[in-house]
Amino acid sequence: MTESLDRERMAAWRAYIESSQRLFTRLEDDLRAESELSFADYHVLVLLSEAPGQRLRMGELAGRLVFSPSRLTYQISSMQRRGLVARQSCPQDRRGSEAVLTAAGLLALREAAPHHLASVRRNLMDDLDDAEVACLTRVFERLGRRLRADRDASSTHSDS
Repeated sequence: MTESLDRERMAAWRAYIESSQRLFTRLEDDLRAESELSFADYHVLVLLSEAPGQRLRMGELAGRLVFSPSRLTYQISSMQRRGLVARQSCPQDRRGSEAVLTAAGLLALREAAPHHLASVRRNLMDDLDDAEVACLTRVFERLGRRLRADRDASSTHSDS
């Protein structure tokens, strides 16, 4: 039983990874067709637009994007040359720096957002086949039951 569950989980994760890769490629292609932004540009701009003061320390930005420091430096430098972001010294850490959203970056984000959302809706509906949906649904239902059981068990212990 455990072996079949493990096989099913592995199949679900494989389906999830493969479909995520296909989805990412489609979203990247759609976004580039409608704007000058890459998918990474778009996500940097979204994170900066949601941050207090529209600025984030480079380390925090790298963590949220799961970028290596060198990859983030390249990304920010590229965006800085195009005027989408600025880099400033960080008041809390003299050695560090922050990425700051510019007016041009905010405008680019506002123009790209409707195209990106439409692309996500269109591609999510088309991306998974019925077998992938069924497999993922079973795994996530089991995970949900397990999490609810764990939560209920922990609330019972904390009430005692």
